[in-house]
Amino acid sequence: MSSNSEIITRMVGLLYPFIIVFGIYVIVNGHLTPGGGFQGGAIIASVFISRYIAFPADDFRIESLQLIEKILFICIILFPILVLFQQWYVNDYLHNYINLIYLISMNIFIGLKVSCGLTIIFLRFIFHEGR
Repeated sequence: MSSNSEIITRMVGLLYPFIIVFGIYVIVNGHLTPGGGFQGGAIIASVFISRYIAFPADDFRIESLQLIEKILFICIILFPILVLFQQWYVNDYLHNYINLIYLISMNIFIGLKVSCGLTIIFLRFIFHEGR
């Protein structure tokens, strides 16, 4: 099997949308079902890893992924503080909705950060350790 196998290339191209939708589903429904940010982020990172396996190219920008990961880390730190101060001023009826928004938002932040982090780890192994 060559590195540019037609079967692998076509199957990866067909599976991209399904993998992304499944990863988003796991992230968004993490507060109701098993799964959440880490598991969904790992699923979405598999899209980038399989893209490199199917189409090996050096067009990934590790610096931009690192910047996105740092911004997401700041959001993960600041968002709970914002929600904590916001809960002092709301009544019990809105408290449940704020908790729901908080859980979904944190799952999204964590999922995107894990996706960026695992992709960076993979690309570091390929580009820097593979020389």
